[in-house]
Amino acid sequence: MFDLRPVGYVLGLLVSVLGATMLLPLGVDLYMRNGHWQSFAEAALITIVIGVFLTLACANAVTRGLSLQQTFLLTTGVWLVLPVFGALPFVFGATEAAYVDAFFEAMSGLTTTGSTVLTGLDQLPEGILLWRGLLQWFGGIGIIIVAMVFLPELRVGGMQIFRSEGFDTFGKILPRATEIASRIWVIYLTLTLFCAAAYASLGMDVFDAIVHAMTTVATGGFANSDASFGAFGPGVEYAAVVFMLLAALPFVRYVQLVAGSARPLWIDSQIRAFFLTVLALVSVMTLWLVLGDAAGGEFALRKALFNTVSIVTGTGYASADYMQWGAFAVVVFFFAGLIGGCAGSTSCSIKVFRYQLLMASISTQVKRLYAPHGIFEPRYQGRPVAEDVLNSVMAFFVLFFVTLGVVAILLGLTGLDFITAVSGAATALGNIGPGLGPVIGPAGTFAELNDTAKWILSAAMLIGRLELMAVFVLFTAAFWRT
Repeated sequence: MFDLRPVGYVLGLLVSVLGATMLLPLGVDLYMRNGHWQSFAEAALITIVIGVFLTLACANAVTRGLSLQQTFLLTTGVWLVLPVFGALPFVFGATEAAYVDAFFEAMSGLTTTGSTVLTGLDQLPEGILLWRGLLQWFGGIGIIIVAMVFLPELRVGGMQIFRSEGFDTFGKILPRATEIASRIWVIYLTLTLFCAAAYASLGMDVFDAIVHAMTTVATGGFANSDASFGAFGPGVEYAAVVFMLLAALPFVRYVQLVAGSARPLWIDSQIRAFFLTVLALVSVMTLWLVLGDAAGGEFALRKALFNTVSIVTGTGYASADYMQWGAFAVVVFFFAGLIGGCAGSTSCSIKVFRYQLLMASISTQVKRLYAPHGIFEPRYQGRPVAEDVLNSVMAFFVLFFVTLGVVAILLGLTGLDFITAVSGAATALGNIGPGLGPVIGPAGTFAELNDTAKWILSAAMLIGRLELMAVFVLFTAAFWRT
């Protein structure tokens, strides 16, 4: 019989921790005398009590490592259960949101998607704004640990190619995750503090600097203003670009760097490909703005740089309404969002390494066509790539675009127009943030969508954040029989 107690034990612990973190915005609202602290008190009480009882009920089952089935279930369960409770402050708080809206906001936060249903952010109490930032910050560090510990072992989407990066975890998932988390935590917190200090020194007030630092390093994109980064000056935009790029790099390289080995950071082909991609896209968009007389000089470079990096990394900030830059710019931003950053970072979408493996496989097949007797094999980082890795990557690409099509069709059936449905599916599945069009574009929100569309998009965020296969495998009969 399948034992759910080890999964329940970990979920109970995480739910309890989530409830405890609600005391932070509670304290902020008390300090600011906003009068909304009671909503966090109610949400914290419910969350902590349920989390503690679940932990105690399942504690007697934690005697050994997780099985493969339990690991898959835990990976999906974390990102499904935590938004259920993370939504409570939005329901009880100043937003008084319907539960579907609250769940959408919490899912968008924890998956670091950055899509929002809230308007009037400038008038919201500090507690709610801090809670949104905390959700994304915890989601950011959570997905790093999942990408470094769980996905390589689960052989999801070609991530098993990174097993040689130093993580022998199978059968020891929880102890190893704890060890890795302790290293990542220090680096993640340090980046956040440096980012907050940079923002504060460039004109942000301290509260805004802290919240935006959390959502920047998490590449989440929640802002404290309806104008997003359009509310801040040029210096802040440049600082944000630096930290979005840093957060989109593999955190394992930072671990190695802190340990005294800088060479892996400089020779990583994934990092080089990522920066070359960003450079090419920024150059194209800057040239487009200049030639189209939309902007010129430093202004064109800054707007192209900030918004392109924001979309490629999946952060989702906006400092301008790029829907006004013309059809070419809109198309570029749509496909840029499907690139993503590096594996093992807080960024999202397909990821650079998968495109590298795809091109390596295509190149090998072409060589075999004109030299059928030759021996060719795809290589990554100078090493041969195993057949199962390539199969996983190809399966990921097929599944990603099939899922995108299905989600877009479902959204269309709810009454959304073509642009909103397709871009909404892409931004949710890719965890990018804003979509396209007048409704969910960079100048809009997801508040106007119907409830059914919001539930579909919430599911797509979860599926995309966990690299698709980790979720879909739970719906196969063979998984439960194994």
